[in-house]
Amino acid sequence: MKLEINEKRFSFKYAIIYTLVVIAILFIPFALYDKYRYTLEEVKTEIALKKKTIQIINQMEKFDPKKEKYFYFPRYKSFQAGIYDENANIIFTTIDTDISILDLKPGYNKLDDFRVYVTKFDDERYFKSRYLVVLTKFNIYAVLENILIIFFLILLITFIFSFTILKNFAKPFKEINKALDSFIKDAMHEINTPLSIININIDMLSEKTGKNKYLSRIKSASKILSTIYNDMNYLIKEQSIKNANKRNINFSKFLKKSVDYFKDIGELKNIEIVSMIKEDVYIDFVPAKLQKIIDNNLSNALKYSYENSKVIITLSEKGNKIILGFKDFGIGIKDTEKIFSRYYRENNAKGGFGIGLNIVGKIINEENIKVNIDSKLKKGSYFEYIFEKKSKNV
Repeated sequence: MKLEINEKRFSFKYAIIYTLVVIAILFIPFALYDKYRYTLEEVKTEIALKKKTIQIINQMEKFDPKKEKYFYFPRYKSFQAGIYDENANIIFTTIDTDISILDLKPGYNKLDDFRVYVTKFDDERYFKSRYLVVLTKFNIYAVLENILIIFFLILLITFIFSFTILKNFAKPFKEINKALDSFIKDAMHEINTPLSIININIDMLSEKTGKNKYLSRIKSASKILSTIYNDMNYLIKEQSIKNANKRNINFSKFLKKSVDYFKDIGELKNIEIVSMIKEDVYIDFVPAKLQKIIDNNLSNALKYSYENSKVIITLSEKGNKIILGFKDFGIGIKDTEKIFSRYYRENNAKGGFGIGLNIVGKIINEENIKVNIDSKLKKGSYFEYIFEKKSKNV
């Protein structure tokens, strides 16, 4: 029954959830920011290309062939440039990328990973050229890299911050859970002593006075209380029972013993328990788990049966399978899909906490037991559990 609060797991889980929420919230603003940065980078690149174009034209304007023998074409680290004739033939160029000038329009052009600025001259005044082309590499990945670094830094800070806060947030709950768990264990221990005394004294009184309907009712009520106590005790010890070793059990005798125990409860409502149990059926199982499957099904069958009816318990073998059945003639079940859910009760007037069949549900999942439920309202229910027989008694 202990509610384990693993601080790290709790904090990690919800820190991830919180971080994902932050991602969802920031996605649109960052997408817009990314678009803005991309547009801004394009504008900056276009301006830079225009500046280089003007610089090259100014250099060509200043050249005087009467004074200078050679013109030294400008060279730049991040830019390449060239001049071309009317037919796009190279006059001079530092561009090492294969481009088709005639396919480009005058002005700013996007060419894969490059940005190109083309200037078309009206005449051939600059070394008989008609085109001046300036080119630079456009690194959009550098822009995205900066955005992603900022984005992931925000997420990392968010995760660390939320993890730290949530870890501290979980501590009070862990302490409360620890105190509650300790209280339940102490309470269960305190209940066990008077419950044992009641059962012993009822048996002793029954031997002295003989069969008595009032004593029978007390005994039945005490057994019902014991069943609830055993469920609570099972939940407290659930983890250790889950990992307990299996034993080779005489299923037939084990089941008969439980049937005898519940006969007093059946007599309280004048319900006959009919046993159809095959002899010497053996199974490898954890005794505490098998006890819960039998006790909780028997208890429920008696609880929801009509008075003056009967409950049929069956145990049989078919091949390598063992089939355990519980048939009652009672109110039936509306929703068989929910019957193994924790705290689920279809009829609150019948009492109980709704944990019995939830325990059974956990056990059948752990042990891979197949269950079939057939129920009709106001006619009764049949629970069938199919166990795999893995070994035989020797």
